[in-house]
This record gives sequence, C-alpha cells and structure tokens, in this order.
Amino acid sequence: MSLFVIATPIGNSMDLGQRAREILNQSDLIIGEEAKPLRRRLREWGIPLKPIECLNEHSRPSDIQGLLQLCLEHPMVALVSDCGTPGFCDPGAQLVSLCRQANVPVYSVPGPSSLMAFLSVCGVPLKEFYFRGFLPAHSESRQRALGDLKKIKVPIIIMDTPYRLIKTLKDMDKLWPQRPLTLGLDLSREDEVILHGKASQLLKGLPREKAEFILLVE
Repeated sequence: MSLFVIATPIGNSMDLGQRAREILNQSDLIIGEEAKPLRRRLREWGIPLKPIECLNEHSRPSDIQGLLQLCLEHPMVALVSDCGTPGFCDPGAQLVSLCRQANVPVYSVPGPSSLMAFLSVCGVPLKEFYFRGFLPAHSESRQRALGDLKKIKVPIIIMDTPYRLIKTLKDMDKLWPQRPLTLGLDLSREDEVILHGKASQLLKGLPREKAEFILLVE
C-alpha cells in the first residue's frame, strides 16, 4: 500500500512528467477533485481509465476516512488535483496526514505548480513573501481578510477563482491604489499573459475578463 501525491499540468497538458505518467499508469486507484474532468485528462495523456474517487472542498471527514481505507486496501493509489500540486490550496493534505498516521507510505511526485511558475516569470526579485492564497467569497469575510492584508509588510501573493478576476483587481484598487502589482493569467497556456502596473491600469489592460490568475502585490 502506498499513496503517490502527483502534480499535474496547470494549463498545458504536455507538462505532465514522465514519472507522473508511469505512476498513473500503474496505479490501482486515482483520487481527484472531480471525476469527469479527471477522466478527460487521463484520455489526453493516453492513460487507461482507472477507478476514481473524489476528494474536494465538499468532502466530509467521514469521506476522507473512507479514502484512507481505500489507501489501506489498494497497493498503489495516486492523488491528484484539478491542476498543480495536491495539498496546496486543496483538501489533499488531510488525506496525507491520515495516511501517515496509519503508516501508509506517502511519496511526492513533484511537477507543475502555479506559484512557482508565476514566481519564475514575474520578474520581481523576492527574498520573502506572504502567501494569502484564495480570498473568501462571502463579502463580509472578504472585506475582513482584505483589511488584515494591510498589516502585512512584505509582498503578498493572492489567488482566486477565474470569475473573480475583475472583483479582485477592484478590491486591490480600493485597498492599494498606488501599489505596483504583477498579474499572471493562464500560466503555461498559449495565451499566457504577465501584466505589471497599478490595479487601475491592469483593469484597463486586461485581455479578458475571466482567466486562471495569480497576483503579486509588491
């Protein structure tokens, strides 16, 4: 029994590593966020369809306990997220923790990461930063979180869902109208874009209103 935590492409499907491909081929079970998109990606990578179980933000503690039991029963289980590295801004860490407690060996299969991809092309030298990740969706909680960010004295990295791109930039314009920002859109895809400027400038220069994005507040 073993659990392999596998990083998958964040945009370009050709970024799947050879080791990741081989382990997915050999796995008896694959745990992902959503079954339908995962089946589609397996077909893209030429990997035979395997039994699939779901682990996402709707999973209850009892669901994750059930996944642990499957890890105990299967020789080789792969854990993936919709894109990027599992356990980073998704519930995969809970399953990894339970596996370690149950003495199920856990192995990393590193690869694509939206954070590291962004840092490599943003052109801003960083020795430290504060990773805020996804902001709350609820208005009151979101405003409270944004208020807390004003106390941070180092560069901040923010992520959110594609349909909140405009909202996030408007929030930044209210919070820090003069701070320089770096915005990465649809990283690793053919239409990848990196933009620099104040929030008001980015809002005017956006090539599209919806995109996978990551934002650096300098």
